[in-house]
Amino acid sequence: MWRGVERRFSISAPQMQVRPHHPWYFRWSMMLPFVLAAIGLAWWAYDSGLEFAGFHRGNAEHELSRLRDQVAKLSEKNGQLTNQVAQFERQIQIEQASNQEAVKQLKNLTDENDQLQEDLVFFQDLTAAGSKAGELGVHRLRLDKDIMPGEYNLRMLLVRGGQRAKQFNGSYQLVATIVENGQSGTHVFPQDVSGNDQFQLNFRYYQRVEQHIQLPPEAQLENVQVRIYEKGVAEPKVRQSVSPT
Repeated sequence: MWRGVERRFSISAPQMQVRPHHPWYFRWSMMLPFVLAAIGLAWWAYDSGLEFAGFHRGNAEHELSRLRDQVAKLSEKNGQLTNQVAQFERQIQIEQASNQEAVKQLKNLTDENDQLQEDLVFFQDLTAAGSKAGELGVHRLRLDKDIMPGEYNLRMLLVRGGQRAKQFNGSYQLVATIVENGQSGTHVFPQDVSGNDQFQLNFRYYQRVEQHIQLPPEAQLENVQVRIYEKGVAEPKVRQSVSPT
């Protein structure tokens, strides 16, 4: 026991070191410069590696800025081209409409010219036939079915013979013979021959007549009789019938 006490308090006893105590934030403040230096060294090494591999940050930013400017210019040019295309499309539509109108007018003129040529040949033949002066005739009588059920279009040419024919004043009447629900009947257009301006006649040598009539959709049209009345005369001057084509 004595030896143990002697060993602890004698000269050969182990020495005890006393270290000063530092707060934790003091120790961290001492380590912070080394940490920042390590981060900076790592960033420098990363940037140096990129430059060594051929990637330069300044050049990349410049190239990115150039590409953005190019995209903006292309977008603006694309907008201009879109507007030009829209203008061209409108111009083409206008030209197509004008062409269609011109074609329609040309067709109408061609049809009118053909009609005039047919009329000329017809009147030449009529003159050569030597009809009686003042004689009234119905020519080119035609009855066509329209698109809608029960609707028909009637066309005819009224001609008076003679070179010194007097003015003809009168009217015409259309009598349609139909079959409806198994029974035959008639429809008269108009009911009063003197009460409708559309059916009045006033000409010296000829007059072209076109008339639209409407019947019940379910009725079957047999024929239409044309009656020409001279003004002041109760009986028709001419009667002529036509069937639908």
